[in-house]
Amino acid sequence: MSATPIIFDRALLRRRRDRAAPGLHRVAPVLEDAAERLLDRLDDTTRRFSRALDLGGRGVIAPRLRDRGIGTVVSMDLSPATAALSGGMAVAGDEEWLPFAAGSFDLVVANLSLHWVNDLPGALIQIRHALAPDGLFLASLPALGTLQSLREALAASEAELRGGVSPRVSPFPEVSDGAALLQRAGFALPVADAEVMHLSYRTPLALLRDLQAAGESNAVAARDIRPPPRALLPAALARLTGEDGTVAATLRLLTLTGWAPSPDQPKAARPGSATARLADALGAAEQGTGEVTPFRRRH
Repeated sequence: MSATPIIFDRALLRRRRDRAAPGLHRVAPVLEDAAERLLDRLDDTTRRFSRALDLGGRGVIAPRLRDRGIGTVVSMDLSPATAALSGGMAVAGDEEWLPFAAGSFDLVVANLSLHWVNDLPGALIQIRHALAPDGLFLASLPALGTLQSLREALAASEAELRGGVSPRVSPFPEVSDGAALLQRAGFALPVADAEVMHLSYRTPLALLRDLQAAGESNAVAARDIRPPPRALLPAALARLTGEDGTVAATLRLLTLTGWAPSPDQPKAARPGSATARLADALGAAEQGTGEVTPFRRRH
């Protein structure tokens, strides 16, 4: 087997999460908005859960799960300080090496936490393994298009100053890859969709400070570790500022929903096994497809 590519510096990420933990309240409105959007998906099922794992919820997911009547909620984060914010049972652990036995939970929620994982397919397989049959997995993570204006401003400014570009904003997955990732990991009934959160900041520096407060500063392994040119940030921030002096930022959320396989789950019917016509069920006249029908030549 080939080694997993190292895209992110996980040790650096853990240190930044530890430092950011005391100030996470500064970005609470964004984290809480994303959490509410994700947990609203629980209202779409009549299934009731009793054992939940909160992966990287930064203190906003676990309390909401307990408020929904889930008796056992375990919170896990790469950063011990961040894991402790959730109250209750907290575990410092790595999403790439989940320390849980098979079937430990009937619900796993990962809110804005899996985008720093080097081996996302492998992490999803481990999550599915930790779920009991017919357990539910819910996740949200930034998708391609998130912070695109910041990415472009930094790249254009650095190209002008240095003649080259270093990765300064994390790479994000494509929305179109979401369902395929779930299927590859063995989830049943996979669903992937996206929605956009529009954020506005009074100044460009406020955006950068919020990223730092959330522990979301650049941790790409291939980043340029040299000090950036002194003119880089002023030049990039000038490109971000609108005519009114504010900065618009986009958070494009990819939401993943999948179930651990179970014999009791509904399954798709075999092609050609239908016993009734769709046109009859809809009370509509059946129309042809426009294809040419073979005919016999008259003699």
